[in-house]
Order: sequence, then C-alpha cells, then structure tokens
Amino acid sequence: MQPAPSARPAPEGRGAASEPPGPGPVPVSTSNSAPAPGHVLVVDDDPTVSEVVAGYLAGAGYEVARAADGPAALECFARRRPDLVVLDLMLPGMDGFEVCRRMRAHGRVPVIMLTARGDEDDRILGLETGADDYVTKPFSPRELVLRVDSVLRRAHAAPVPAGRSAPLRGAGLVLDPAARSATRQGGALALTLREFDLLAFLLRHPGRVFTREELMSEVWGWDFGDLSTVTVHVRRLRGKVETDPARPELIRTVWGVGYRLDLPQGDEPAGPENGSAGPGHVLTAPEDEPAVPGETS
Repeated sequence: MQPAPSARPAPEGRGAASEPPGPGPVPVSTSNSAPAPGHVLVVDDDPTVSEVVAGYLAGAGYEVARAADGPAALECFARRRPDLVVLDLMLPGMDGFEVCRRMRAHGRVPVIMLTARGDEDDRILGLETGADDYVTKPFSPRELVLRVDSVLRRAHAAPVPAGRSAPLRGAGLVLDPAARSATRQGGALALTLREFDLLAFLLRHPGRVFTREELMSEVWGWDFGDLSTVTVHVRRLRGKVETDPARPELIRTVWGVGYRLDLPQGDEPAGPENGSAGPGHVLTAPEDEPAVPGETS
C-alpha cells in the first residue's frame, strides 16, 4: 500500500502518513557528522507508515530504529533504550497499550502513540498508561516530527531557572519543579510529563482563566494541534487532584472560555509568577465539556 499524497490525506486506517517519502528506500539513520538530537524507536506493523515516519525523523537528525510488533519493540528497547518511542496502538498480538506498560515498568521514557482510533476512551487509556502525546491517523509526518521535538525538549529540559524552581503550593498540593515531584496532602502524585507541566502552570497563575489554545501554547509549546488533547489532560489531572473529579472545585471550567485554577480562601500564592484574575461568575460543566463553543471532544 502506498501513502496518499500530502494534498489528499489517506483515509483513516492503516494508511496513516499523509505525506510520502521521496523515491527509493528511506534511510533510518543520518550520515551527518553532527550528533543526532536523540534516538527514536518507531513501532508500527505497516511498513509504509514505518518507513515514512523513520525517513522524516532521520531527515530531522534523529537516529531511528524500527520494530513491526510488540515483542520486537521490547527487544529493541532492551537492547538500546531510546530517548522516545513512536508507538502504534493497533499492533498484532500485543497492542500498544501493553507495550507501553511493559516499557514503563523499566523506567520513564517519553511515548507518542499513533492511533487510527479517534475515540476519546482510547486517548484517555493511552494517557493513563503513560503516553505523553498521541497522534491520530491520518497525520502529517512533519507535524509528528514537531511533536517529537516538543516532547523531547520538555523531557530533557534544562534546570529550572532561579525564581521558577521554588516549590509551588496550594490546596494541599506541593510541586517541586526542580525535582519534578508532586504530592497531595503529603502523598506522592504519579503525574505524567504533561500533567506535571499543566498543573505547575496553573499553580503559577491561580485565579486566571486560560483558553485551551493558550494552554496548548504555554504548556505544550504548540501553535496548532487537537484541542481535545487539553481537555483529556485536564480530565485526567482532575482525577488525581480533585476530591470529587465529577464536581471539581480546584480546576474549574469557565463555560465558553476555558479553565481556571481556584485556590481555597486563605491559601498563599502558589509562586512568584502567580496572578489573579479576581473573582468571576463561573459555570462548571459537570462533564467537563470543552470550553470553546461549538466544539466537541
């Protein structure tokens, strides 16, 4: 099967990459003498998709290994631990969820999931198993490379600058940006990379409403992308920090605008960058529907 040309994305399914490689075999490593920005493992049972993704990543300077199924992916992972894994969800024998769980059992590694399934339950399950991001097929390989760049920048971020490394506190939460550790009421919180960054950002700006576009730009570092990514992360984060996630009192939905973190009265400011938009009229959507009118997730 051949990938569809970029002007006409492939129909959803196994034909995932919407831009074809050039003629001839696609290299999976770069011969450039400059050091590659990282080693990426691409796991997809569709050879065309795997070839296209590997070619674009190699063109961006990454070293790339490829695997066609779960067991082969775990062998590659054990042989040389990658800096990031691009992991197809629909693999034969062992699906991407299980592969991700087994990799995560050996320690932290950033994972971007590829899926032909746009169902929100799949996205939530992918995030729950530790994926840092997901891309729905069909997709642009160029966008995927940007996603890889973004996830690795945050995973390998430089030490937190002075003034931003002080612990963030509020509503029984304590986040240490330097150690990237989080607790709630003294108990450890298991947050993914994006959940930590999202919660830290909100704690730095209590009382201020942010649209999903603003959160995607400030937390994810993207100027484009699926806004439901923000919705899913907020929902997952509420499940870890709210007493009753179905009736959130900390991360509130401001209907028609976005999300706002409300600290209990008497709480000290969360950090040096916090700002407050002051009290406002808040309508909390019981099911956390997206805050942009006319959109669904």
